[in-house]
Amino acid sequence: MKTDANDTLLTLAIPVGLEEDIIDFLLLHPKWAGGFTILGAQGAGQGARLQSPMELVQGRSARKLILIGGLRTELDSLLAALAADIPSPEVSYWMSPIIASGRLA
Repeated sequence: MKTDANDTLLTLAIPVGLEEDIIDFLLLHPKWAGGFTILGAQGAGQGARLQSPMELVQGRSARKLILIGGLRTELDSLLAALAADIPSPEVSYWMSPIIASGRLA
């Protein structure tokens, strides 16, 4: 096994309409986001902006979750640059500590 130095997991919850812009941003900044995972998701509740007729009927909005493992200081820099480049109240985030991460071989 090979252990990574990552200490933080950044999760971005984004509207699908911003997916390509945010992915392009991340690909342009490999120091901050050397790799990431994209998952389909749905958002519900007071903060969910329902835009399509289907979302209005279902009561939830289509979202994407982007998960980025890294060092806390680098992820803080990534968030600041992303907020400056793509300021959107529809993008939410949270950070979680990583106890351990790595690859099996």
